[in-house]
Amino acid sequence: MSKRLFITLTISFLIIYFSINSYSQNHTKVTIKGNQFYINGELTYKGRYWNGHKIEGLLMNSRMVQGIFDDLNPKTSATFGYPDNNIWDPERNTKEFIENMSLWKSYGLLAFTLSMQGGSPVGYGNNGWINSSFEANGKIKKDYLERLERILNRANELGMVVILGYFYFGQDHILQNEQAVIKAVDNISNWILKKKYKNIIIEINNECDINYDHKILQKERVHELIAWVQSKSKKGNKLLVGTSYSGGFLPETNTVSVADFILLHGNGVKEIEKLQKLIDNTKKVQGFHNQPIIINEDDHFDFEKPENNFTISVENYVSWGYFDYRMKGEKFEDGFQSIPVDWGINSERKKGFFGLLKIITGY
Repeated sequence: MSKRLFITLTISFLIIYFSINSYSQNHTKVTIKGNQFYINGELTYKGRYWNGHKIEGLLMNSRMVQGIFDDLNPKTSATFGYPDNNIWDPERNTKEFIENMSLWKSYGLLAFTLSMQGGSPVGYGNNGWINSSFEANGKIKKDYLERLERILNRANELGMVVILGYFYFGQDHILQNEQAVIKAVDNISNWILKKKYKNIIIEINNECDINYDHKILQKERVHELIAWVQSKSKKGNKLLVGTSYSGGFLPETNTVSVADFILLHGNGVKEIEKLQKLIDNTKKVQGFHNQPIIINEDDHFDFEKPENNFTISVENYVSWGYFDYRMKGEKFEDGFQSIPVDWGINSERKKGFFGLLKIITGY
């Protein structure tokens, strides 16, 4: 081989290598213009209307917070074994999550909420589980980070957006002090920017008005962390940030004024009139400036009825998020939050949601 040919082949290889590497990291980019979401510069669900209501620019989602879950308490982890072998396996959980992502997307699901500290694996309540991607000092645990990266990479390939939650009120006590909380925020935010992920929007914490141990995660001060993450950037890439409040509660001015998007929860909002009121009142909060409104947790269904929380949200140009846990006496396939999880679309509730999602989005 001549020297000239060798150099030519080497340069060609490097161009292909870096092109592939860049593509894998930057394939999907989410942006916000006004109250609309764009993926790779194009409106989501472009040109889509349903029953006369505009769908384009919305971000339909599902609460899938347990994608990187593990339980470090051996007393409780033993209760989370899979029905086929009675063994809990965090690697299996993430693997099966990834295997089903393209299925969710095929029905029109463009986003899902994932969490660094998960959510209650028993639906509601606390049985003593320990699940946190962060050490007490704010350092990120390697095994959690590896599982997270696999999910983010697959979402990137599929053109999906990840609503990434940092903290959960059932687990924030693991961080030893406020400095550790800030360190955790820095560690994960800087890692996202270093990896050049652009398909992520940040939920600082789930339901900031619940009993968080650290004051900076409570509703009076969480806006400080929103602004702190927003101030970070790498080569022009900035993170979109918000936080959520508990079901039916109105977001407050300090967070609404600074958040890039508004997260509402529909838990406990049993009548659609109350959800309508929550949406209307959110737009009246001082500091609201026409950001996108996303419901990223709602455990009320009635998908077979002409009106339900999903349809009312859409009629108000609000993105809606499905929250499903396994209720007492239900089967393994029920629920996306209860551990262990069947990540397929195998229960009647899941089929109801994804069926209506497909109709509304036109996928």
